Amino acid sequence: MEMSVYNPQKGRLETIDAVFTDENTTWFDNCTQSHDVYMITDFEGDLLIRGFGYDYPLRIYSVCRSDIGFDQRKAQELKNLYA
Repeated sequence: MEMSVYNPQKGRLETIDAVFTDENTTWFDNCTQSHDVYMITDFEGDLLIRGFGYDYPLRIYSVCRSDIGFDQRKAQELKNLYA
């Protein structure tokens, strides 16, 4: 699926073609606020973090889901650090 993501390392939006499957994505069902992390996805050696709201997903270089233990809280900390 072609989508725009925010790349904080480049400081701009970029368009990527990502596939979301059970093998590369973890979804979190306990979201109530727009800033909550809704899903994390491994993408070409990087991590995509998508919030529950309408913000662009965030692309973090050289991090994968297993690096953060598939943890929503740690993903939120990364999102806060880079956003």
